[in-house]
Amino acid sequence: MNSFRSIGAALAAGIASSVGFASGQADPGVAGQTPGAEPPQPFLLGPPVKDGPVVVRAAFQFQDVNEINDEAETFEFTGILTLQWNDPRQSFDPVAAGTGEKIYQGDYQFNEISPGWFPQVILANASGLYETHGVVLRVQPDGTQTLVQALNAVAEADFDLMRFPFDRQRLEAVFVVLGFDQDEVRFEAEPEIAGSPGVEVQIPQWRLGQIVMSTRDLPSAHAGKESIASSFVASVDARRQSLFIIRLVVLPLVVIVSLSFSVFWMDRSSLGDRISVSFIGILTGVAYQIVMSEILPHISYVTFMNAFLNLSFATMCATVVINLMVGALDKKGDYENGTRLDNRCRWMFPLGYFGLLLLLLGVAVVFL
Repeated sequence: MNSFRSIGAALAAGIASSVGFASGQADPGVAGQTPGAEPPQPFLLGPPVKDGPVVVRAAFQFQDVNEINDEAETFEFTGILTLQWNDPRQSFDPVAAGTGEKIYQGDYQFNEISPGWFPQVILANASGLYETHGVVLRVQPDGTQTLVQALNAVAEADFDLMRFPFDRQRLEAVFVVLGFDQDEVRFEAEPEIAGSPGVEVQIPQWRLGQIVMSTRDLPSAHAGKESIASSFVASVDARRQSLFIIRLVVLPLVVIVSLSFSVFWMDRSSLGDRISVSFIGILTGVAYQIVMSEILPHISYVTFMNAFLNLSFATMCATVVINLMVGALDKKGDYENGTRLDNRCRWMFPLGYFGLLLLLLGVAVVFL
């Protein structure tokens, strides 16, 4: 009986020992470790502790701008985000490790195998879509880490359409580190770590300029204690190519307005025909306003295109007024004043219309 009890005690001790290791308790037989203490954590999940904030050198390369939406004031883009920082805790001996650089590529290796802290970047001005398609982390022996990530996103932009269709827009992608304020993590714009932008981005009706990278501090509810986050801004200037709108709207409507001036050369006895010509021009102007309402966003301020359409519409409405005045003079038998009015309108209307049109163009291009 005693032999059975000794065997049972030995089994119980073995089970208790295995349970203790599974629950994370220290093995009391290991020298230099207090029983019940947590095992050492060689890699902390927080940023490295330094005298100042952790400096993250950032660069962004636009691969493509897929769409610029005037009405929603957004733009969709794809690109490569590159982040570089130093974490001495990740340093290693290349001889002992058997490699001069540790590489973690793909979501599994980066999320499950990579042992260190990394800046989790979000797009502060995102408008719904934000997708990442690939990730590579390179670790140097001194602890310098380079994170390269491909992404596709839709970002909001503050559009100024007063000069439309001669406008220029600044498209900005604003990145911040989630959960850390400017005293903990700070960005520095370093375009050279990503190489030259190189790729020429093409988008219909737009011409894109050079990529400009900068940093700025902005309020953020998820930045940490100070609620002021350091942000990295990748921006590109986009200039609208106005030939499409000029060909579609401006030139045809200018021709129609010019043809409406033919009423001043028509026989004054055919008042009905003169009125018909004027109203055809007015209805055409209304049709163009409907077309432009589908292209332009519903904004409160007046753009150059709105001013042009209103000027053309008002000019053709004025021809109706002149037709009625000439008809009234003819009914009174005052043919001389009716002829004089027609003769003056033959040069006053074209001069006034094209003069105001040039004035609008000058204000839009030079002053706005």
